[in-house]
Amino acid sequence: MGRFLLCLLAAWPAAAQTCPPTATYSPCETVFELNDTEAAAHPNPYASVQLHVEFRSPRHRTFLMPAYWDGGRRMVVRFAPVEAGQWDYRVTSNIERWNRSTGKFEATESQSDGFVKTANVHHFSYTENFRPHFWMGVAAYRFPFMEQADFQKLVDGYAALNVNHLAGIVLGGPEDSAKIVRSPEQIDPEHFQRLDQRIRYMNGKGVVADLILASGGNHLADLLPNWRERERFLRYLVARYAAFNITWQGVLNFEEYREGRELLKEVGSLLKKMDPYQHPRSTAAAVTSAPLLADGWMDYVLYQSQDDQLGAIEHQLYALPFVNQGVSAPDADGFRRRLWNAAMNGQYVTAASPPAAEQMKVFHDFFAQTRHWDLEPYFDVDGGRALALDATFPADSSSAIEYIVYVDKPGPVEVLIERRNFNIRWFNPVTGEWIKQKDFKGDRFSAEPPDKSHDWVLHISREDKKQSMLRSYKFEARRVLMQEIELLPQKMPFEIEEPSKDPVSASAPQPYSAKIKRETRATRSMMWLWTGDVSAGGQGFRVLGTGQKGTFRIPAGLARSFPSVLALRLYGMNANGKVYAIDRTYKLAK
Repeated sequence: MGRFLLCLLAAWPAAAQTCPPTATYSPCETVFELNDTEAAAHPNPYASVQLHVEFRSPRHRTFLMPAYWDGGRRMVVRFAPVEAGQWDYRVTSNIERWNRSTGKFEATESQSDGFVKTANVHHFSYTENFRPHFWMGVAAYRFPFMEQADFQKLVDGYAALNVNHLAGIVLGGPEDSAKIVRSPEQIDPEHFQRLDQRIRYMNGKGVVADLILASGGNHLADLLPNWRERERFLRYLVARYAAFNITWQGVLNFEEYREGRELLKEVGSLLKKMDPYQHPRSTAAAVTSAPLLADGWMDYVLYQSQDDQLGAIEHQLYALPFVNQGVSAPDADGFRRRLWNAAMNGQYVTAASPPAAEQMKVFHDFFAQTRHWDLEPYFDVDGGRALALDATFPADSSSAIEYIVYVDKPGPVEVLIERRNFNIRWFNPVTGEWIKQKDFKGDRFSAEPPDKSHDWVLHISREDKKQSMLRSYKFEARRVLMQEIELLPQKMPFEIEEPSKDPVSASAPQPYSAKIKRETRATRSMMWLWTGDVSAGGQGFRVLGTGQKGTFRIPAGLARSFPSVLALRLYGMNANGKVYAIDRTYKLAK
Protein backbone atom coordinates (compact mmCIF):
# COMPACT_ATOMS: atom_id res chain seq x y z
CA MET A 1 0.00 0.00 0.00
CA GLY A 2 2.79 2.46 0.92
CA ARG A 3 4.57 1.83 -2.43
CA PHE A 4 1.26 2.37 -4.30
CA LEU A 5 0.69 5.75 -2.60
CA LEU A 6 4.23 6.85 -3.43
CA CYS A 7 3.67 5.97 -7.08
CA LEU A 8 0.35 7.83 -7.14
CA LEU A 9 1.86 10.92 -5.56
CA ALA A 10 4.73 10.84 -8.03
CA ALA A 11 2.20 10.86 -10.88
CA TRP A 12 0.56 14.09 -9.70
CA PRO A 13 1.75 17.30 -11.31
CA ALA A 14 4.70 18.71 -9.41
CA ALA A 15 3.92 21.98 -7.62
CA ALA A 16 0.16 21.61 -8.37
CA GLN A 17 -2.56 21.73 -5.76
CA THR A 18 -5.23 19.19 -6.67
CA CYS A 19 -8.95 19.74 -6.00
CA PRO A 20 -10.35 18.76 -2.59
CA PRO A 21 -13.69 16.93 -2.56
CA THR A 22 -15.93 19.22 -4.65
CA ALA A 23 -19.72 19.41 -4.98
CA THR A 24 -21.09 18.91 -8.48
CA TYR A 25 -21.42 22.10 -10.56
CA SER A 26 -19.10 23.94 -8.17
CA PRO A 27 -15.85 25.35 -9.61
CA CYS A 28 -12.62 23.92 -8.31
CA GLU A 29 -9.16 25.22 -9.19
CA THR A 30 -5.95 23.29 -9.66
CA VAL A 31 -2.95 25.64 -9.50
CA PHE A 32 0.33 25.07 -11.34
CA GLU A 33 3.38 27.20 -10.41
CA LEU A 34 6.28 27.76 -12.80
CA ASN A 35 9.69 27.30 -11.20
CA ASP A 36 12.61 29.67 -11.74
CA THR A 37 13.89 27.91 -14.86
CA GLU A 38 10.42 27.68 -16.43
CA ALA A 39 9.61 31.29 -15.57
CA ALA A 40 12.82 32.45 -17.24
CA ALA A 41 11.92 30.47 -20.37
CA HIS A 42 8.33 31.86 -20.34
CA PRO A 43 8.41 35.52 -19.29
CA ASN A 44 4.87 35.93 -20.73
CA PRO A 45 2.96 32.77 -19.74
CA TYR A 46 -0.29 34.08 -21.28
CA ALA A 47 1.28 33.90 -24.73
CA SER A 48 3.62 30.91 -24.47
CA VAL A 49 2.57 28.35 -21.82
CA GLN A 50 0.32 25.60 -23.10
CA LEU A 51 -1.55 23.55 -20.54
CA HIS A 52 -4.66 21.40 -20.86
CA VAL A 53 -6.21 18.91 -18.46
CA GLU A 54 -8.49 16.14 -19.63
CA PHE A 55 -10.98 15.13 -16.93
CA ARG A 56 -12.76 11.79 -17.06
CA SER A 57 -15.99 11.28 -15.14
CA PRO A 58 -17.10 8.14 -13.27
CA ARG A 59 -19.28 7.42 -16.32
CA HIS A 60 -16.31 7.94 -18.64
CA ARG A 61 -17.38 11.29 -20.07
CA THR A 62 -14.39 13.47 -20.91
CA PHE A 63 -13.96 17.24 -20.51
CA LEU A 64 -10.89 18.95 -21.93
CA MET A 65 -10.16 22.15 -20.01
CA PRO A 66 -7.45 24.68 -20.92
CA ALA A 67 -5.55 26.51 -18.19
CA TYR A 68 -5.49 30.29 -17.79
CA TRP A 69 -2.66 32.52 -16.67
CA ASP A 70 -3.57 34.20 -13.38
CA GLY A 71 -0.61 36.55 -13.00
CA GLY A 72 2.97 35.97 -11.93
CA ARG A 73 3.91 32.33 -12.33
CA ARG A 74 0.42 30.92 -11.75
CA MET A 75 -1.42 28.76 -14.26
CA VAL A 76 -4.88 27.64 -13.14
CA VAL A 77 -7.28 24.98 -14.36
CA ARG A 78 -10.84 25.69 -13.24
CA PHE A 79 -13.25 22.79 -13.52
CA ALA A 80 -16.78 22.00 -12.30
CA PRO A 81 -17.57 18.27 -12.03
CA VAL A 82 -21.00 17.29 -13.34
CA GLU A 83 -21.19 13.83 -11.73
CA ALA A 84 -20.57 12.60 -8.20
CA GLY A 85 -17.76 10.07 -7.74
CA GLN A 86 -14.09 9.78 -8.53
CA TRP A 87 -12.73 11.79 -11.44
CA ASP A 88 -9.42 11.07 -13.15
CA TYR A 89 -7.38 13.70 -14.96
CA ARG A 90 -4.37 13.81 -17.24
CA VAL A 91 -2.23 16.84 -18.03
CA THR A 92 -0.84 17.87 -21.41
CA SER A 93 1.62 20.76 -21.45
CA ASN A 94 4.69 22.24 -23.10
CA ILE A 95 6.14 22.42 -19.57
CA GLU A 96 7.83 19.04 -19.42
CA ARG A 97 7.59 18.80 -15.63
CA TRP A 98 3.78 18.76 -15.90
CA ASN A 99 3.30 16.93 -19.17
CA ARG A 100 1.62 13.49 -18.98
CA SER A 101 1.10 13.73 -15.21
CA THR A 102 -2.15 12.32 -13.81
CA GLY A 103 -4.30 12.62 -10.73
CA LYS A 104 -7.71 12.04 -9.14
CA PHE A 105 -10.23 13.94 -7.12
CA GLU A 106 -13.63 13.26 -5.60
CA ALA A 107 -16.89 14.97 -6.58
CA THR A 108 -19.77 14.92 -4.11
CA GLU A 109 -23.52 15.14 -4.67
CA SER A 110 -25.15 18.57 -4.52
CA GLN A 111 -28.62 20.05 -4.83
CA SER A 112 -27.62 22.08 -7.90
CA ASP A 113 -29.81 21.94 -10.99
CA GLY A 114 -26.70 22.45 -13.10
CA PHE A 115 -26.15 24.91 -15.93
CA VAL A 116 -28.67 26.53 -18.26
CA LYS A 117 -29.16 24.84 -21.63
CA THR A 118 -31.58 25.06 -24.56
CA ALA A 119 -34.51 22.65 -24.49
CA ASN A 120 -37.93 21.79 -25.92
CA VAL A 121 -37.42 23.66 -29.22
CA HIS A 122 -38.11 27.22 -28.04
CA HIS A 123 -37.28 27.01 -24.34
CA PHE A 124 -34.56 26.54 -21.72
CA SER A 125 -33.89 24.07 -18.92
CA TYR A 126 -31.10 23.12 -16.55
CA THR A 127 -28.70 20.29 -17.23
CA GLU A 128 -29.91 18.31 -14.20
CA ASN A 129 -33.31 17.22 -12.90
CA PHE A 130 -35.20 18.25 -16.08
CA ARG A 131 -36.07 21.53 -14.36
CA PRO A 132 -37.32 24.24 -16.74
CA HIS A 133 -35.57 27.62 -16.76
CA PHE A 134 -37.65 30.78 -17.10
CA TRP A 135 -35.14 33.28 -18.51
CA MET A 136 -35.73 36.78 -17.18
CA GLY A 137 -32.78 39.12 -17.41
CA VAL A 138 -31.46 42.65 -17.26
CA ALA A 139 -28.85 44.20 -19.53
CA ALA A 140 -26.29 45.58 -17.05
CA TYR A 141 -23.50 46.02 -19.57
CA ARG A 142 -21.16 47.77 -17.11
CA PHE A 143 -21.41 45.24 -14.28
CA PRO A 144 -17.75 44.13 -14.69
CA PHE A 145 -16.65 47.74 -14.07
CA MET A 146 -18.98 48.94 -11.30
CA GLU A 147 -17.84 49.70 -7.76
CA GLN A 148 -18.09 46.52 -5.72
CA ALA A 149 -20.75 47.85 -3.33
CA ASP A 150 -22.87 49.08 -6.25
CA PHE A 151 -22.46 45.75 -8.03
CA GLN A 152 -23.62 43.72 -5.03
CA LYS A 153 -26.57 46.05 -4.48
CA LEU A 154 -27.53 45.63 -8.14
CA VAL A 155 -27.37 41.82 -8.03
CA ASP A 156 -29.14 41.55 -4.67
CA GLY A 157 -31.93 43.86 -5.81
CA TYR A 158 -32.59 42.08 -9.07
CA ALA A 159 -32.29 38.60 -7.54
CA ALA A 160 -35.03 39.59 -5.06
CA LEU A 161 -37.27 40.29 -8.08
CA ASN A 162 -36.51 36.81 -9.54
CA VAL A 163 -34.27 38.24 -12.27
CA ASN A 164 -31.95 35.35 -13.12
CA HIS A 165 -29.73 36.74 -15.92
CA LEU A 166 -27.42 39.75 -16.07
CA ALA A 167 -25.74 40.63 -19.37
CA GLY A 168 -22.40 42.40 -19.24
CA ILE A 169 -19.57 43.28 -21.63
CA VAL A 170 -16.36 41.48 -20.60
CA LEU A 171 -14.01 44.05 -22.14
CA GLY A 172 -16.27 47.08 -21.75
CA GLY A 173 -15.73 49.75 -24.36
CA PRO A 174 -12.50 50.70 -26.17
CA GLU A 175 -11.49 52.98 -23.30
CA ASP A 176 -11.74 50.00 -20.89
CA SER A 177 -10.16 47.36 -23.10
CA ALA A 178 -7.05 49.47 -23.73
CA LYS A 179 -6.19 48.87 -20.06
CA ILE A 180 -7.23 45.21 -20.04
CA VAL A 181 -5.63 44.04 -23.29
CA ARG A 182 -2.46 46.14 -23.39
CA SER A 183 -1.44 44.40 -26.60
CA PRO A 184 -2.58 41.21 -28.31
CA GLU A 185 0.18 39.48 -26.35
CA GLN A 186 -0.46 41.03 -22.93
CA ILE A 187 -3.54 41.11 -20.69
CA ASP A 188 -4.28 42.39 -17.20
CA PRO A 189 -5.24 39.37 -15.06
CA GLU A 190 -6.55 41.61 -12.26
CA HIS A 191 -9.57 42.61 -14.34
CA PHE A 192 -10.48 38.98 -14.90
CA GLN A 193 -9.90 38.12 -11.23
CA ARG A 194 -12.50 40.76 -10.32
CA LEU A 195 -14.84 39.36 -12.96
CA ASP A 196 -14.31 35.85 -11.51
CA GLN A 197 -15.51 37.07 -8.13
CA ARG A 198 -18.52 38.81 -9.61
CA ILE A 199 -19.69 35.84 -11.64
CA ARG A 200 -19.22 33.61 -8.61
CA TYR A 201 -21.33 36.03 -6.56
CA MET A 202 -24.04 36.17 -9.23
CA ASN A 203 -24.19 32.40 -9.54
CA GLY A 204 -24.47 32.17 -5.76
CA LYS A 205 -27.60 34.32 -5.99
CA GLY A 206 -29.08 32.18 -8.76
CA VAL A 207 -28.15 34.66 -11.49
CA VAL A 208 -26.60 33.54 -14.79
CA ALA A 209 -23.87 35.73 -16.34
CA ASP A 210 -24.52 36.50 -20.03
CA LEU A 211 -21.06 37.32 -21.32
CA ILE A 212 -20.77 39.74 -24.25
CA LEU A 213 -17.11 39.70 -25.26
CA ALA A 214 -16.76 43.24 -26.63
CA SER A 215 -18.78 46.30 -27.57
CA GLY A 216 -19.94 47.28 -31.08
CA GLY A 217 -18.26 49.34 -33.76
CA ASN A 218 -15.75 46.62 -34.75
CA HIS A 219 -14.27 46.70 -31.23
CA LEU A 220 -13.14 43.06 -30.94
CA ALA A 221 -11.66 42.93 -34.45
CA ASP A 222 -9.75 46.18 -33.89
CA LEU A 223 -8.43 45.03 -30.52
CA LEU A 224 -7.38 41.55 -31.71
CA PRO A 225 -6.98 41.80 -35.49
CA ASN A 226 -5.37 38.37 -35.96
CA TRP A 227 -7.39 35.18 -35.70
CA ARG A 228 -4.66 33.48 -33.66
CA GLU A 229 -4.84 36.31 -31.12
CA ARG A 230 -8.60 35.93 -30.91
CA GLU A 231 -8.32 32.16 -30.55
CA ARG A 232 -5.88 32.53 -27.64
CA PHE A 233 -8.16 35.08 -25.96
CA LEU A 234 -11.24 32.89 -26.38
CA ARG A 235 -9.36 29.92 -24.94
CA TYR A 236 -8.50 32.12 -21.98
CA LEU A 237 -12.16 33.08 -21.45
CA VAL A 238 -13.31 29.47 -21.73
CA ALA A 239 -10.66 28.46 -19.19
CA ARG A 240 -11.78 31.13 -16.71
CA TYR A 241 -15.57 31.06 -17.10
CA ALA A 242 -16.83 27.79 -18.54
CA ALA A 243 -16.96 26.25 -15.05
CA PHE A 244 -19.56 28.88 -14.05
CA ASN A 245 -23.22 29.16 -15.02
CA ILE A 246 -22.96 31.47 -18.06
CA THR A 247 -24.11 32.03 -21.60
CA TRP A 248 -22.01 33.36 -24.47
CA GLN A 249 -23.33 36.42 -26.31
CA GLY A 250 -20.69 37.25 -28.92
CA VAL A 251 -20.32 40.99 -29.42
CA LEU A 252 -22.64 43.96 -29.01
CA ASN A 253 -24.43 44.89 -32.24
CA PHE A 254 -22.62 42.49 -34.56
CA GLU A 255 -24.12 44.32 -37.56
CA GLU A 256 -21.71 47.22 -36.88
CA TYR A 257 -18.67 45.02 -37.56
CA ARG A 258 -17.07 45.32 -40.98
CA GLU A 259 -16.99 41.53 -41.42
CA GLY A 260 -19.45 40.68 -38.69
CA ARG A 261 -20.70 37.38 -40.01
CA GLU A 262 -17.23 36.01 -40.69
CA LEU A 263 -15.93 37.15 -37.30
CA LEU A 264 -18.87 35.70 -35.38
CA LYS A 265 -18.64 32.41 -37.25
CA GLU A 266 -15.01 32.18 -36.17
CA VAL A 267 -15.74 33.17 -32.57
CA GLY A 268 -18.86 31.02 -32.25
CA SER A 269 -17.23 27.97 -33.81
CA LEU A 270 -14.27 28.26 -31.43
CA LEU A 271 -16.56 28.52 -28.41
CA LYS A 272 -18.51 25.51 -29.65
CA LYS A 273 -15.26 23.57 -30.01
CA MET A 274 -13.52 24.65 -26.80
CA ASP A 275 -16.32 24.90 -24.23
CA PRO A 276 -16.76 21.38 -22.84
CA TYR A 277 -20.01 22.35 -21.08
CA GLN A 278 -21.61 23.69 -24.28
CA HIS A 279 -23.09 26.77 -22.65
CA PRO A 280 -25.73 28.44 -24.88
CA ARG A 281 -24.24 30.58 -27.68
CA SER A 282 -25.59 33.58 -29.56
CA THR A 283 -24.58 37.17 -30.22
CA ALA A 284 -26.05 40.48 -29.21
CA ALA A 285 -27.55 42.29 -32.18
CA ALA A 286 -28.91 45.70 -33.06
CA VAL A 287 -31.97 43.95 -34.55
CA THR A 288 -31.76 40.13 -34.58
CA SER A 289 -28.98 37.55 -34.59
CA ALA A 290 -31.04 35.20 -36.81
CA PRO A 291 -29.03 36.08 -39.97
CA LEU A 292 -26.13 34.06 -38.50
CA LEU A 293 -28.09 30.85 -37.87
CA ALA A 294 -27.05 29.30 -41.17
CA ASP A 295 -23.44 29.12 -39.95
CA GLY A 296 -24.33 26.44 -37.41
CA TRP A 297 -22.76 27.69 -34.18
CA MET A 298 -25.71 29.49 -32.53
CA ASP A 299 -28.32 27.73 -30.42
CA TYR A 300 -30.53 30.66 -29.41
CA VAL A 301 -31.48 34.00 -30.98
CA LEU A 302 -31.01 37.44 -29.42
CA TYR A 303 -32.93 40.61 -30.29
CA GLN A 304 -32.71 44.31 -29.59
CA SER A 305 -35.75 45.10 -31.72
CA GLN A 306 -39.08 45.64 -30.00
CA ASP A 307 -40.99 45.08 -33.22
CA ASP A 308 -43.61 42.40 -32.54
CA GLN A 309 -43.90 41.51 -36.23
CA LEU A 310 -40.23 40.54 -36.38
CA GLY A 311 -40.38 38.49 -33.18
CA ALA A 312 -43.66 36.75 -33.96
CA ILE A 313 -42.69 35.74 -37.51
CA GLU A 314 -39.16 34.57 -36.68
CA HIS A 315 -40.62 32.39 -33.94
CA GLN A 316 -42.44 30.49 -36.67
CA LEU A 317 -39.30 30.19 -38.81
CA TYR A 318 -36.62 28.84 -36.46
CA ALA A 319 -36.57 25.95 -34.00
CA LEU A 320 -34.55 27.71 -31.28
CA PRO A 321 -35.27 29.74 -28.15
CA PHE A 322 -35.58 33.52 -28.50
CA VAL A 323 -34.50 36.19 -26.02
CA ASN A 324 -35.42 39.84 -26.52
CA GLN A 325 -32.58 41.83 -24.96
CA GLY A 326 -34.06 45.19 -25.86
CA VAL A 327 -37.24 45.28 -23.77
CA SER A 328 -37.47 48.90 -22.70
CA ALA A 329 -39.81 51.89 -22.45
CA PRO A 330 -39.65 55.36 -20.92
CA ASP A 331 -42.29 54.61 -18.27
CA ALA A 332 -43.72 51.75 -16.22
CA ASP A 333 -46.87 51.38 -18.30
CA GLY A 334 -44.98 51.08 -21.59
CA PHE A 335 -42.38 48.78 -20.05
CA ARG A 336 -45.02 46.37 -18.75
CA ARG A 337 -46.69 46.23 -22.15
CA ARG A 338 -43.36 45.47 -23.82
CA LEU A 339 -42.73 42.61 -21.37
CA TRP A 340 -46.06 40.97 -22.11
CA ASN A 341 -45.99 41.51 -25.86
CA ALA A 342 -42.50 39.97 -26.05
CA ALA A 343 -43.85 36.93 -24.21
CA MET A 344 -46.74 36.66 -26.69
CA ASN A 345 -44.13 36.63 -29.48
CA GLY A 346 -42.72 33.50 -27.86
CA GLN A 347 -39.66 35.39 -26.56
CA TYR A 348 -37.96 35.39 -23.20
CA VAL A 349 -36.92 38.81 -21.97
CA THR A 350 -33.86 40.75 -20.91
CA ALA A 351 -34.79 44.29 -19.97
CA ALA A 352 -32.67 47.31 -20.82
CA SER A 353 -32.68 49.82 -17.94
CA PRO A 354 -36.15 48.84 -16.67
CA PRO A 355 -38.04 51.90 -15.38
CA ALA A 356 -40.19 49.69 -13.13
CA ALA A 357 -38.30 46.51 -12.34
CA GLU A 358 -40.98 45.42 -9.86
CA GLN A 359 -43.18 44.74 -12.89
CA MET A 360 -40.74 41.95 -13.76
CA LYS A 361 -41.54 40.16 -10.49
CA VAL A 362 -45.28 40.31 -11.24
CA PHE A 363 -44.51 38.99 -14.73
CA HIS A 364 -42.32 36.19 -13.32
CA ASP A 365 -44.80 35.19 -10.63
CA PHE A 366 -47.54 34.79 -13.23
CA PHE A 367 -45.49 32.49 -15.46
CA ALA A 368 -44.21 30.53 -12.46
CA GLN A 369 -47.77 29.19 -12.16
CA THR A 370 -47.84 28.00 -15.78
CA ARG A 371 -46.14 25.29 -17.77
CA HIS A 372 -44.13 28.02 -19.49
CA TRP A 373 -41.71 25.50 -20.99
CA ASP A 374 -44.56 24.09 -23.11
CA LEU A 375 -46.29 27.32 -24.14
CA GLU A 376 -46.33 28.39 -27.77
CA PRO A 377 -48.04 31.28 -29.59
CA TYR A 378 -51.72 30.58 -30.24
CA PHE A 379 -53.76 32.25 -32.98
CA ASP A 380 -57.42 31.26 -32.59
CA VAL A 381 -58.17 34.42 -30.65
CA ASP A 382 -59.75 37.81 -31.36
CA GLY A 383 -59.12 40.88 -29.25
CA GLY A 384 -55.76 39.84 -27.84
CA ARG A 385 -52.56 37.87 -28.37
CA ALA A 386 -52.14 34.43 -26.88
CA LEU A 387 -49.95 31.57 -25.76
CA ALA A 388 -51.29 28.09 -25.22
CA LEU A 389 -50.56 24.56 -24.21
CA ASP A 390 -53.35 22.92 -26.19
CA ALA A 391 -54.16 19.65 -27.90
CA THR A 392 -51.79 18.70 -30.67
CA PHE A 393 -51.93 14.92 -30.37
CA PRO A 394 -55.12 13.76 -32.12
CA ALA A 395 -55.17 10.66 -29.94
CA ASP A 396 -54.90 12.65 -26.71
CA SER A 397 -57.30 15.56 -26.57
CA SER A 398 -56.78 15.67 -22.80
CA SER A 399 -53.57 17.61 -23.48
CA ALA A 400 -55.59 20.85 -23.74
CA ILE A 401 -54.38 22.47 -20.52
CA GLU A 402 -53.90 26.21 -20.63
CA TYR A 403 -54.54 29.39 -22.65
CA ILE A 404 -53.03 32.78 -21.80
CA VAL A 405 -54.44 35.81 -23.61
CA TYR A 406 -52.81 39.21 -23.27
CA VAL A 407 -55.29 42.04 -23.85
CA ASP A 408 -53.17 45.11 -24.50
CA LYS A 409 -56.16 47.28 -25.46
CA PRO A 410 -59.14 46.21 -23.32
CA GLY A 411 -62.22 45.22 -25.24
CA PRO A 412 -64.16 42.08 -26.25
CA VAL A 413 -62.08 38.88 -26.36
CA GLU A 414 -63.00 35.60 -28.02
CA VAL A 415 -60.93 32.40 -27.80
CA LEU A 416 -61.46 29.05 -29.49
CA ILE A 417 -60.64 26.35 -26.93
CA GLU A 418 -60.89 22.59 -26.41
CA ARG A 419 -64.38 21.55 -25.35
CA ARG A 420 -63.66 20.80 -21.69
CA ASN A 421 -64.26 22.26 -18.25
CA PHE A 422 -61.96 25.25 -17.76
CA ASN A 423 -61.24 27.58 -14.86
CA ILE A 424 -61.47 31.23 -15.91
CA ARG A 425 -59.52 34.02 -14.21
CA TRP A 426 -58.43 37.56 -15.05
CA PHE A 427 -54.93 38.60 -14.02
CA ASN A 428 -54.02 42.22 -13.38
CA PRO A 429 -50.43 42.66 -14.69
CA VAL A 430 -50.13 45.98 -12.83
CA THR A 431 -50.77 44.63 -9.32
CA GLY A 432 -50.49 40.85 -9.68
CA GLU A 433 -54.05 40.36 -8.42
CA TRP A 434 -56.37 37.62 -9.70
CA ILE A 435 -60.11 37.89 -10.32
CA LYS A 436 -61.86 34.53 -10.53
CA GLN A 437 -64.75 34.06 -12.94
CA LYS A 438 -67.33 31.35 -13.34
CA ASP A 439 -65.97 28.08 -14.78
CA PHE A 440 -66.72 27.48 -18.44
CA LYS A 441 -67.36 24.50 -20.68
CA GLY A 442 -67.55 25.00 -24.42
CA ASP A 443 -65.41 25.55 -27.47
CA ARG A 444 -65.68 29.34 -27.82
CA PHE A 445 -65.11 31.59 -24.82
CA SER A 446 -65.88 35.31 -25.00
CA ALA A 447 -65.67 38.02 -22.36
CA GLU A 448 -64.44 41.53 -21.60
CA PRO A 449 -61.78 42.55 -19.05
CA PRO A 450 -62.97 43.71 -15.61
CA ASP A 451 -62.25 47.32 -16.56
CA LYS A 452 -60.65 49.31 -19.37
CA SER A 453 -58.17 51.39 -17.37
CA HIS A 454 -55.16 49.23 -18.27
CA ASP A 455 -54.12 46.00 -19.95
CA TRP A 456 -55.26 42.58 -18.66
CA VAL A 457 -54.38 38.89 -18.95
CA LEU A 458 -57.08 36.27 -19.45
CA HIS A 459 -56.10 32.89 -18.00
CA ILE A 460 -58.06 29.83 -19.14
CA SER A 461 -56.82 26.57 -17.64
CA ARG A 462 -57.64 23.15 -16.35
CA GLU A 463 -56.07 23.71 -12.94
CA ASP A 464 -56.59 20.15 -11.68
CA LYS A 465 -54.79 18.69 -14.69
CA LYS A 466 -52.09 21.37 -14.67
CA GLN A 467 -51.32 20.97 -10.98
CA SER A 468 -50.80 17.22 -11.39
CA MET A 469 -48.47 17.91 -14.31
CA LEU A 470 -46.57 20.58 -12.34
CA ARG A 471 -45.50 17.95 -9.84
CA SER A 472 -43.05 16.80 -12.49
CA TYR A 473 -40.92 18.78 -14.90
CA LYS A 474 -41.47 16.46 -17.82
CA PHE A 475 -40.71 18.31 -21.00
CA GLU A 476 -42.58 18.06 -24.24
CA ALA A 477 -46.10 17.54 -22.97
CA ARG A 478 -46.87 18.30 -26.60
CA ARG A 479 -44.79 17.94 -29.71
CA VAL A 480 -43.82 21.31 -31.19
CA LEU A 481 -44.00 20.96 -34.96
CA MET A 482 -42.39 23.70 -37.01
CA GLN A 483 -44.63 24.68 -39.89
CA GLU A 484 -43.56 24.50 -43.50
CA ILE A 485 -43.42 27.98 -44.99
CA GLU A 486 -45.73 28.29 -48.01
CA LEU A 487 -43.73 29.26 -51.11
CA LEU A 488 -46.05 28.25 -53.96
CA PRO A 489 -47.11 31.34 -55.96
CA GLN A 490 -50.61 30.01 -56.64
CA LYS A 491 -51.30 29.77 -52.89
CA MET A 492 -49.95 33.22 -52.07
CA PRO A 493 -52.67 35.58 -50.74
CA PHE A 494 -50.52 38.67 -51.36
CA GLU A 495 -47.92 40.06 -53.73
CA ILE A 496 -45.09 42.58 -53.68
CA GLU A 497 -46.27 45.90 -55.03
CA GLU A 498 -43.10 47.92 -54.38
CA PRO A 499 -40.22 48.01 -55.16
CA SER A 500 -41.73 47.70 -58.61
CA LYS A 501 -38.68 48.11 -60.84
CA ASP A 502 -34.88 47.99 -61.09
CA PRO A 503 -32.54 49.24 -59.95
CA VAL A 504 -32.89 49.54 -56.19
CA SER A 505 -30.63 52.23 -54.77
CA ALA A 506 -28.24 51.36 -51.93
CA SER A 507 -27.89 55.01 -50.94
CA ALA A 508 -31.47 56.34 -50.96
CA PRO A 509 -34.66 55.35 -49.10
CA GLN A 510 -36.74 52.81 -51.02
CA PRO A 511 -40.52 52.44 -50.71
CA TYR A 512 -41.91 48.97 -50.10
CA SER A 513 -45.49 47.69 -50.01
CA ALA A 514 -47.49 44.49 -50.23
CA LYS A 515 -50.93 44.04 -51.74
CA ILE A 516 -53.53 41.53 -50.51
CA LYS A 517 -54.79 39.61 -53.55
CA ARG A 518 -57.83 38.08 -51.86
CA GLU A 519 -59.50 39.16 -48.65
CA THR A 520 -60.35 36.36 -46.22
CA ARG A 521 -60.93 36.03 -42.51
CA ALA A 522 -57.32 34.87 -42.18
CA THR A 523 -55.91 37.93 -43.97
CA ARG A 524 -57.91 40.38 -41.86
CA SER A 525 -54.90 40.69 -39.58
CA MET A 526 -51.46 40.25 -41.17
CA MET A 527 -47.91 40.60 -39.88
CA TRP A 528 -45.12 41.41 -42.35
CA LEU A 529 -41.33 41.00 -42.38
CA TRP A 530 -39.06 42.24 -45.19
CA THR A 531 -35.47 40.95 -45.45
CA GLY A 532 -32.71 41.52 -47.98
CA ASP A 533 -29.55 39.61 -48.82
CA VAL A 534 -26.67 40.21 -51.22
CA SER A 535 -25.12 36.77 -51.51
CA ALA A 536 -21.90 38.09 -53.03
CA GLY A 537 -21.43 40.23 -49.92
CA GLY A 538 -21.39 37.21 -47.62
CA GLN A 539 -22.99 39.06 -44.71
CA GLY A 540 -26.24 37.09 -44.57
CA PHE A 541 -29.67 38.65 -44.73
CA ARG A 542 -30.67 41.83 -42.91
CA VAL A 543 -34.09 42.96 -41.76
CA LEU A 544 -35.15 45.82 -44.04
CA GLY A 545 -38.57 46.58 -42.59
CA THR A 546 -41.84 45.36 -41.11
CA GLY A 547 -45.45 46.20 -41.85
CA GLN A 548 -47.39 46.14 -45.07
CA LYS A 549 -45.71 49.27 -46.38
CA GLY A 550 -42.99 51.74 -45.56
CA THR A 551 -39.48 52.67 -46.69
CA PHE A 552 -36.18 50.91 -46.15
CA ARG A 553 -32.51 51.66 -46.57
CA ILE A 554 -29.95 49.06 -47.59
CA PRO A 555 -27.63 48.55 -44.57
CA ALA A 556 -24.05 49.70 -45.09
CA GLY A 557 -21.73 46.82 -45.89
CA LEU A 558 -24.43 44.46 -47.13
CA ALA A 559 -22.94 44.71 -50.64
CA ARG A 560 -19.20 44.73 -51.29
CA SER A 561 -19.40 46.02 -54.85
CA PHE A 562 -21.86 47.52 -57.31
CA PRO A 563 -23.89 46.67 -59.18
CA SER A 564 -24.99 43.65 -57.13
CA VAL A 565 -28.04 41.44 -56.90
CA LEU A 566 -30.41 42.06 -53.99
CA ALA A 567 -32.53 39.07 -52.95
CA LEU A 568 -35.65 40.50 -51.32
CA ARG A 569 -37.89 38.21 -49.27
CA LEU A 570 -41.30 39.14 -47.90
CA TYR A 571 -42.85 37.03 -45.14
CA GLY A 572 -46.54 37.43 -44.41
CA MET A 573 -48.18 35.74 -41.41
CA ASN A 574 -51.97 35.63 -41.34
CA ALA A 575 -54.34 35.63 -38.37
CA ASN A 576 -54.13 31.82 -38.17
CA GLY A 577 -50.34 31.89 -37.78
CA LYS A 578 -49.72 30.60 -41.31
CA VAL A 579 -46.53 32.03 -42.84
CA TYR A 580 -46.09 32.68 -46.57
CA ALA A 581 -42.93 33.91 -48.31
CA ILE A 582 -42.27 35.61 -51.64
CA ASP A 583 -38.78 36.00 -53.11
CA ARG A 584 -37.85 38.61 -55.68
CA THR A 585 -34.49 39.76 -57.01
CA TYR A 586 -33.45 43.29 -57.97
CA LYS A 587 -30.40 44.94 -59.38
CA LEU A 588 -28.74 46.90 -56.57
CA ALA A 589 -27.06 50.11 -57.64
CA LYS A 590 -24.86 52.38 -55.60
